[in-house]
Amino acid sequence: MHIDWTNGTKEMVGFTSSLRGNFQRHTALLGAAVTGLLLVTQPAQAGGVFVIAMENHNLTQPNPASNPQQILGNPAAPYLNSLMTPGNPNAAQSSYAIRYFNGGVGGHPSEPNYVWAEAGTDFGVHTDADPRDANGNTSYDRSNHLTAQFTAAGISWKNYQEDVQLSLSATNSASGTNGPVNPYYGTTQFNYAVKHNPMAFFADTAVENVFPLSQLFLDLSANTVGKYNWITPNQFDDAHSALNGGFTYLGTHYTGDQASIAQGDNFLSQVIPQIMASPAYKDNGAIIIWWDETEGGDDTNHTIPEIVISPLAKGNAYASSVVMSHSSDVKTMEEIFGLSFLNNPIPTNEISPTGVGFNNVATVNDLSDLFIHNVVPQVPSVSVTPGVQVHIPFSHDVFQIVLIKNNGNTTIPSPIFLALDNLSSNGSLANADGVTSVLAPLGSPYIEVGDDDNDRDDVLRPHQTKVVILKFEDSTHAPITYDTRVLPVVPAP
Repeated sequence: MHIDWTNGTKEMVGFTSSLRGNFQRHTALLGAAVTGLLLVTQPAQAGGVFVIAMENHNLTQPNPASNPQQILGNPAAPYLNSLMTPGNPNAAQSSYAIRYFNGGVGGHPSEPNYVWAEAGTDFGVHTDADPRDANGNTSYDRSNHLTAQFTAAGISWKNYQEDVQLSLSATNSASGTNGPVNPYYGTTQFNYAVKHNPMAFFADTAVENVFPLSQLFLDLSANTVGKYNWITPNQFDDAHSALNGGFTYLGTHYTGDQASIAQGDNFLSQVIPQIMASPAYKDNGAIIIWWDETEGGDDTNHTIPEIVISPLAKGNAYASSVVMSHSSDVKTMEEIFGLSFLNNPIPTNEISPTGVGFNNVATVNDLSDLFIHNVVPQVPSVSVTPGVQVHIPFSHDVFQIVLIKNNGNTTIPSPIFLALDNLSSNGSLANADGVTSVLAPLGSPYIEVGDDDNDRDDVLRPHQTKVVILKFEDSTHAPITYDTRVLPVVPAP
């Protein structure tokens, strides 16, 4: 499946000639604003991808209530089901897969699936043991895996592992009942499992860029997360294991596996909104809720949950029927970041459950059907720098120059749009090209980042800056406030 930002887009109307006349009449004021901007602004960090790893449950299975119970429709997972319910506010930016299968038949227990998420294969090693030479799970190619590709390409990545700070190192599992009080379930139980840390099984990344979960929220606030971020909750928060005594969630007490599901749902309901509120997410970022393996069978009657949340997702709980697997995630990451496809060998006995061949990274379907116009959200390094708002005397007109800069090393194709979210009530964008109607949040005015007199095309080349002039109507003369999004697809039909 080819990834193309321009797929499914249409031409938009640019600035009108009368508006250009207004710009010319106020050249001195606007020119001064641009000069000030160029002297004081700093580029902001672009958005990123966040993968949250969950455990041991099917999306659907032949008997929904058999142990462990499936996620879809499960009363212990109200938040997850809200992401998969059309019309639910939580589903505004979510899509999910209904035909996502095991990476390969026999790909169990957990650890091989985490290795697959990093290398596009499990190398035929099926164990949950910590990485040791004696366990046969430390001899993987140290250069031919995803985060090694990121490092070689200069792409930032971080590995957040809950409770890793309570272990001897990232390559040693640790569990007990005497840890600090967990902020999500309120007890002192902890459980860091190396088998759920994919980077730990490769010598070059085993102890690199690994942080406790608490660091994630500091990095979100400071906008210092990686372009790629892997997040593993501990074995209670990832729905793997029930807490001693069960878990009370939203007024209902659960025990056994249903407690595990409720614990995971509770964790996600708290962490995902914090990621969504961050600049890294709002700048065309993506959250992928990933599960490791099927339970009860490696056939097409047992599907794995896979939920994507993104400003560029089709949204409203769009359910994709495209066949996907863990190799689909690997392929998508390599498409987003412009990397070559991994080609690690897949064992011949681990044929795809769909019967259509091996889940080779280069040939498997990617995740693009989950995104609008079949577009995988790119992670360009784009900064948006608003300038001084110039109020024109004796009129209601307010002009503002906004600089949009490509800080990356690849060209961003046209068309490109600047959307103004949460625009304050005292201003309206007079030269808007429309309002967002397919990319939540909806109803935000947007304007095309068009060509200018010096560069007669709409692409944004590496290190190039485009100038967008906004015209507002305002009678209050108070500052006009808004948040910005740069969108690489048409935000309205």
